[in-house]
Amino acid sequence: MAPPWAGLQAVLFDLDGTLVDSAPDLGAAADEMRLDRGLPSLPLAAYRAYAGSGARGMLKVALEVTPDHADFEALREEYLARYEARLLAATRPFEGVEELVARLTHHGVPWGVVTNKAARFTVPLTRSMAFFAHARAVVCGDTTPHTKPHPAPLLEAARQMGLPPAGCVYVGDDHRDVLAGRAAGMRTVAAGYGYLGPGAVVSAWGADAEISSPLQVLKLLELP
Repeated sequence: MAPPWAGLQAVLFDLDGTLVDSAPDLGAAADEMRLDRGLPSLPLAAYRAYAGSGARGMLKVALEVTPDHADFEALREEYLARYEARLLAATRPFEGVEELVARLTHHGVPWGVVTNKAARFTVPLTRSMAFFAHARAVVCGDTTPHTKPHPAPLLEAARQMGLPPAGCVYVGDDHRDVLAGRAAGMRTVAAGYGYLGPGAVVSAWGADAEISSPLQVLKLLELP
């Protein structure tokens, strides 16, 4: 049985792994660190599943370094500087995303972005792609005192759009996206085409629906 979408007023999206494929740049920044340390390059596939974890995930793959390592913070800063330098080199919207948001806009359905990515990276990335100009809200990882899975960023997006949280649906490719959406009182959609994380069982996340491509959002909402 399809979930009850009656009363839906807006769609909110995660950014990395949901709207844009940033794994090539996230992984390349980490791979640069390997090469500079005399280690062999790793394929993008090694990094992709961990892309949703940002610097923490990339450093784990590239250097087998975790947050409890004495040098983690210094390595994290090095990584973020390298990523910032190549932020837009290979990052692109997923196939179908531009059509999806164009059709949402055409049908008068407001949409926005809620990401754990800091504004330092989110702002230039979204400004580089014309379709983000139609987003009614862009909430970054440092917009509120909390990041997902805390509901605060999603509640802030609803506030910016002037809509009740219950009137929004949140689409994301990580379990924490579903947890945040549910905690905010929103309906949730799991983006099965995203990064997901190693060993992820999407069906166990408890989302209201799952999609395997961006345009399936339109089908869920019964929009032409």
